[in-house]
Amino acid sequence: MPVQFLRALTSPHRSMRSDFHLGVYMAFVAGAVNAGGFLAIARYTSHMSGIVAGIGDDLALSRLLPVLGGLALLVAFVLGAMTTAIIVSWGRRQAIHSQFALPLLVEAFLLLIFGFVGDHLSFYVPLTVPAIALLLCFVMGLQNAIVTKASSAEIRTTHMTGVITDIGIELGKLLYWNKSQAANQQYFVEANRNRLKMHLALFLMFLLGGIIGAMSFKKFGFIAVVPLSLSLMIIAALQVLQDIKNILRRLKEKKVSDDSNR
Repeated sequence: MPVQFLRALTSPHRSMRSDFHLGVYMAFVAGAVNAGGFLAIARYTSHMSGIVAGIGDDLALSRLLPVLGGLALLVAFVLGAMTTAIIVSWGRRQAIHSQFALPLLVEAFLLLIFGFVGDHLSFYVPLTVPAIALLLCFVMGLQNAIVTKASSAEIRTTHMTGVITDIGIELGKLLYWNKSQAANQQYFVEANRNRLKMHLALFLMFLLGGIIGAMSFKKFGFIAVVPLSLSLMIIAALQVLQDIKNILRRLKEKKVSDDSNR
């Protein structure tokens, strides 16, 4: 049962249930990485709104270097999303099981690098801080695109602005009073309770991830992201292994066929 559950998270055959489970866990990961990343470099790397606004501010103040830095972070995030789109599109063309697992595996390896290498680069702060910021922006772009593609753009996990907006909309609809029968027939307002529950779960998991990520990073440093990386590897490995088995089976069948035709 646990294996089937984990395999469903990155299965190419999606359901609302698997989208929800993948989304809430990835929201937890994003919250943890964001909080840990902020303690490491004093900058959040998952949401581009602040970065783009910062570029505008720095342009207005004629600060060229911060403008270039902000543009680099923006490009890194976009490249991360592009990487996911390319991998998923290629996976769909090849009809493989790991089309969503492969970009998740890339994210896991990059977080592993962040965790193991980060502690050893503190002597080169002027270079390592920008490098870490670029790495985390790439990872967040990669992750946001994974869940977006898997859920057909229903779920995003690396930033909470849209999630909290949707929570507010559904709460407003929930509290709306449909006062008369005539009004109800013309325009009946009803909250989407399932959508509200999903966005509340995303918000709470992001918050929980942020709390645990900050506490873990404060206590253990960069190495605190390694358990997150390993968990993503386990989730991704199930579909990747299935594809490897299929490749080996086809190669074996081809060898048998070639031997029989000789």
